Amino acid sequence: MAVPNITLGPAALNRMMPMHALVAPDGTILNAGPTLAKVHAGQSLPGRAFSEVFEQRRSAAGCTVRQLCTAPSGKVHLRLRDPARTPLIGAAYCLGADTGVLVNLSFGIAVVDAVARFGLAGSDFAATDLTVEMLFLVEAKSAAMAESRRLNERLDGARAQAEAAALADTLTGLANRRALDRALARLIARGAEFTLMRIDLDRFKAVNDSFGHEAGDVVLEAVARLLAAETRDGDIAARVGGDEFVLVFAGFTDPGRLEAIAERLIRRIEAPVPYRDQSVAISASVGLVASSLYDVPEAERMLRDADVALYASKTAGRGRATTFRPGFDVTTAGQGV
Repeated sequence: MAVPNITLGPAALNRMMPMHALVAPDGTILNAGPTLAKVHAGQSLPGRAFSEVFEQRRSAAGCTVRQLCTAPSGKVHLRLRDPARTPLIGAAYCLGADTGVLVNLSFGIAVVDAVARFGLAGSDFAATDLTVEMLFLVEAKSAAMAESRRLNERLDGARAQAEAAALADTLTGLANRRALDRALARLIARGAEFTLMRIDLDRFKAVNDSFGHEAGDVVLEAVARLLAAETRDGDIAARVGGDEFVLVFAGFTDPGRLEAIAERLIRRIEAPVPYRDQSVAISASVGLVASSLYDVPEAERMLRDADVALYASKTAGRGRATTFRPGFDVTTAGQGV
């Protein structure tokens, strides 16, 4: 059966080849597909010379009809004469000396940049064009990457929250012993001077025995708020035991000023804490030690020495502060009254 000759008008060409250019024998563009026209927004392509709009990529020759018709296998490599010099690939079919040439173009691997640059969409390409599939894959990849970023952000947030929770006392919100150890290690590693203040609440056991553990928690929370208010950015306020706290004052080793701070803390802690329809009263004993006392400070040794000073405050009648000095009896440390 003989195959009939088929004549395609501009409407058919526009639908089947939205990036085509129909070029007259003299090189004038007679018709341009809608996508090619969209790429040249604000410019009318029909009537312009093909060589003014396109240039050869792999040859210094121009873009005459004769050159397009003699391209090997009909394949052409062009470039738009735009600021981005957008690359194109295409197929040229010579229609005859009196008719001209039909060039069907594509962005090839440059399609992603071109779509973004010219505001194109899948509907701007023929349904059978692999560009549509490529755009779908790019869109799917972009969506997957965006979801991956959101997931990573959620995981990072959860990880940060978990790390913060792991370094905080659950009742008071102050730093815990783990966080204190890390902070002391950082200060010692960079050779910073600091003072360590160990605080033990006096008569706290009596609060639990008389009012119950709920009252004890109320007192601990009140003390924690007070200690947090007395420290600066860069200082550390930590709860290291049931009713034991440690403050670390970075860059601060003046014994007179620190003892004054400790006395003020004790007086504030002694203020009655409201609990239900009653008031709960406690006090505190404090032991201090400065890093400047040691040639090479060690966290555990400083904590022990602060405990020695704390015990001295206890044995002297509680409700007072003592600064550690050489000569304290280390064997009495930890024997709180």
